[in-house]
This record gives sequence, C-alpha cells and structure tokens, in this order.
Amino acid sequence: MGTLSRIARDRTDLSAEDIATLSDVVEEWSLIADLAMGDLVLWAPTWNEAGLIALAQVRPTTTSTVVPDDLIGTFAPRGRLPYLDQAIAFGRPVTFRAAEHPLLPTTTEAYPLRRDDRVIAVLARYVPGTPRVPGRLEEAYLATADDLLAMVVEGAFPVAETASDTTETPRVGDGLIQLDERGVVTYASPNAMSALRRLGLARNIVGSVFSEIAVRLSHRPGRMDEALSAVAAGRAAGRADIENPSATVLVRGIPLLRNGVRRGGVLFLQDVTDLRRRERALLSKDATIREIHHRVKNNLQTVAAMLRLQARRAGTDEARQALAEAELRVAAIAVVHESLSGEVGEQVDFDEIADRVLALVRDLAPAYDPGDRKVPELRRVGSWGALPGDLATPLAMIASELLNNAVEHARAQVVSLVLARGDRDLLLTVRDDGQGLPEGFDPAHTGLGLSIVQSLATGDLHGTFVIEHAEDGGTQARIGVPLPIR
Repeated sequence: MGTLSRIARDRTDLSAEDIATLSDVVEEWSLIADLAMGDLVLWAPTWNEAGLIALAQVRPTTTSTVVPDDLIGTFAPRGRLPYLDQAIAFGRPVTFRAAEHPLLPTTTEAYPLRRDDRVIAVLARYVPGTPRVPGRLEEAYLATADDLLAMVVEGAFPVAETASDTTETPRVGDGLIQLDERGVVTYASPNAMSALRRLGLARNIVGSVFSEIAVRLSHRPGRMDEALSAVAAGRAAGRADIENPSATVLVRGIPLLRNGVRRGGVLFLQDVTDLRRRERALLSKDATIREIHHRVKNNLQTVAAMLRLQARRAGTDEARQALAEAELRVAAIAVVHESLSGEVGEQVDFDEIADRVLALVRDLAPAYDPGDRKVPELRRVGSWGALPGDLATPLAMIASELLNNAVEHARAQVVSLVLARGDRDLLLTVRDDGQGLPEGFDPAHTGLGLSIVQSLATGDLHGTFVIEHAEDGGTQARIGVPLPIR
C-alpha cells in the first residue's frame, strides 16, 4: 500500500484516516475483481479538484484483463471520465445494464467510496466491450460482486473478521457457496461440491442449512465448531476448517449486508488437505527436534554435575581448576541446547544465552585471589538478537572462555561482554579494567582456554581473534564473525 499512500499524500487532500479506509478496501478488493470478472481502478480527486488521479489497480484472475496498461499515477482531467465524475458529484453508483442481462455491465461503471458521509474516491469497474452470455457459475460470481460493491458504497466492506484460525484465503475459483439470510444454500459451484465430497458428502446441498452440514462433517469438537458454525451460517466473517480423517476444507465466510441488515452470505471453499498434512508433518518434525535438544541439554547438565562432583574430590588445586573449567564449557553448550528446546525453528535468542553464560561464569569461575571469593562485576553491553543455533553454540563457548579467563587472570573490578551486530558480521568483545596483559605475552603460546577460542573463531567460524591492551587500561579480546548469507 506504499504507492497508494504516497500518491494520495502528494496529489490529494485525503487525510490519513481517508487513506487508511481506502487501503483497507484495496487490501481485499482482488476478491471483488475476480467475482466481477473485470479490472478495478481506484480514482481520487486531486488536491485542486482539476481531475482524478489513479491510486491503485487490480486485475482479475477469472478472465483476461481489459486494462493492460498500468494506470497507477495517471491523471485524468475533469470531464475525461464523466461516469466517475458523476459518481463523485452525486455520491451514488453509476451503472449500465441491459434488461436481458441485468447482472452484466455493458460499459465502465463507477462506485463512490465514502467516509464520514463524504465521497473520498471512486472505484471504476472495467468490463469487456463484448461480454459473453453468463452461465450459472458466472451469474453467481456477478451477483456476489454486485452485493460486495454495494457494501463498498455503504462503507461495509471489508467486513472485520471475528472468527479466524488461519491467514490463508481461498480463491474465487476454488469453490463458492451462496446463502440466503437463513443460512440456506441457494447455489454451490462444482468446485465447492468437489471439495465437500472429499469430506464424505454424497448429496446435493442446495436447500440445506450449510452450517449444520459443516458441523456434521467436521470431527473437531469444542470452540472450533462454534466458530465454524458462525462462519458457515454466514453470520460471522472469518475463516475456519472443516476437518475429518478424510480431508480438510478451508471455509471463508463473508456476510452480505445491505443498510446494515444481513441479507445472506457467501462462502469460499478450498481443499487444503495436503497443505494441512504438510503443516502437521513440520510441527511433528519441530517437536522431535526440540525434544532432541532437550535430551542433549539434560545429558550435558548431567555431565556438568559429574564434573562438579569430581572437582570436589580432586587432590590438587590445579585438578579442581581444570575440572571447573570443563564444567563451565559443558554448561555453556547446555545453555544453547536448552534455548533450542524451547524455540520453534533453529533460531535462538543469543542475548538470553549471553546473560545465562554470564551467570554461569559468575557462579563457577574460580576467584583470582584464594583468600577472597569475590568475583568481579560481570555485565552485558549491546545486543545480537536471534541467531542460528549452529552459530550460537561456538559463540557461547567463546564468550564463556573469554569471560572465565578475564575473571581468573585480570584482577579486574568490572568485566564486560560487548555485543555489536552489523549488516554482515558480528563483533564480540570481552573487556576488563584489570592489570593488563603480562610482559612478554605471546598470543601464539596460550593456555587451553584461549586455544579453544582461537580454534573456534578462526577455524569453525572463519572469523578473527585479537587480544590486546585496552586503550583505557586492562585487556580486551575481540572476535569478529561473518553472518551466514540468507
């Protein structure tokens, strides 16, 4: 709707509320174009009332277009499109029908759009110059188009949907059912009947109350059946599934209103059996993957607990420290798997993981002064948001190693984990305000922790790793990692 809003702001006096009203109509008007079997163009008066400007255009999928050129942004001086001028001036539709075919326009028609009793635009309906004689299906389409266009003029279209459990929208050609004000079927298209037969229906439904048929065919109990009944009766606008072991049919209902009174309804049906089966398969796959991550997390936490018990029985400080570091590494990986076990898909919130790694380091890292168990203040600065799980795992390990190294060796008051995200890369920095790097420090000859960081950053993640003196004292370790290309 960006083009509509931009042209309306630049070329008309329409308010933001007027533009929002027109945008709502344009969002749903492809349905009317398909039913009307003609092109629709939305025109609005220019700011100086010198003529009309085309704000939007839609072509039908049920027939060939009669407006092959893109008219959006086209200016029509006053008098060039007299039917549209009349619709705006008098505030009522301008239609042209032959007596023998009252549903079939003979030339371009115009339908005014109002807001607060003001005509703010006009919808032009373009039809073929030599229309064919409509059959029963075409008559149903055209009659429904007339009903919806009358609702557009009254400001009653689109109807706010109150019963919806899906965002999918059946197309006109998928299947159409017309209802009277009692919810009784007056017409069902061949495709609609084919969809219902997949559900097990073996009889003609014309003359029957469709909501009763829909609820009887559906094997889904509870509130879903209440929503389905309202939609299938033409009482509520919305979407609902008719589902049983044989098939699933999506129903979209639109009540047909005239002067605020419901005078019937139209239903659009689509066989979504294969689509729902694929959705269930994907849900089952996601649930299985989450369960695997949950079990891996439990196993890793068990290993971490065993390392903690072993550390308590270690005979030397060096052994206890090594086991504590191993526990931290295993626990950091477990944090990522725990996040994956609760997420849909393979994306995780790394900010949450970073905060939990900080807590792990705070709880598990040994104090740098054996006589003082105080750990420096650990904090996160910046945000990364969602990351793929296979990228989050090594980054969580890198963060835990660098934080643990700073806590153990830096003698700092504050250790910061700084996260910065660019368009193409991630930057992780661990900065402390401690005593700085020792004399003769050689990054090529480091302990196991920094060796793990070096291997993960430059090897597995194809990034960079630099450890250096910070400008304001202390030490900083910087990791640069390219983001995966989507």
